[in-house]
Amino acid sequence: MRRRDFIIGIAGSTTAWPLAARGQQTEQIRRIGVLLPWAADDQQAQANDAAFLQGMEALGWVVGRNLQIEYRRAEGRLNRLPDLAAELVASRVDVIVAVTAVAVLAASKATTTIPIVQAGGGDPVISSGVAESLARPGNVTGLTRACPQLSQMIAAAR
Repeated sequence: MRRRDFIIGIAGSTTAWPLAARGQQTEQIRRIGVLLPWAADDQQAQANDAAFLQGMEALGWVVGRNLQIEYRRAEGRLNRLPDLAAELVASRVDVIVAVTAVAVLAASKATTTIPIVQAGGGDPVISSGVAESLARPGNVTGLTRACPQLSQMIAAAR
C-alpha cells in the first residue's frame, strides 16, 4: 500500500509542479540604454525624458516593475558619445535609444548586435551611413527627418 501511495504522490506532484513554477515566475526586466548629447538639467531634455517615460508606461513598461533605463549623457561634449555608447554596450542593455544623428553614429560604431532606435536625426542612409537602406536598416531603426521639405509642410499645417 505504501508503494502505491508513493507513486500517486509523485504523479500528483509532477502534474502540480508546472503550475507552481508558473506562479513563481516574475516578469523579466528589460533594460533600455539612452544615449543623449545634452545635460540632465536641460529643460527640453527633462521634458523629453518625462514624455518618454509617460509613453513607455502607456505601453505597460514601468520603471522598477519590468523596465530599467540606463542614461548616458555627454553633457554637451559630443566627443564623449563613443565612450558612453561603449559603456551601454558593456552593460548589456537590450536596446539603445540614441537621440541625434551623432549619438546614433556613436552607438552604431559601438555595436552591430544590440538594436538601436534613432530618436530623431538625419537620414540614416545618406547623411550618416548607419543603415544600408530604409527597407533593410540593419540594427538601426526609428525616426528620421530625411525629408526636410515634408517636415516644413507638417510644421506649416499646424
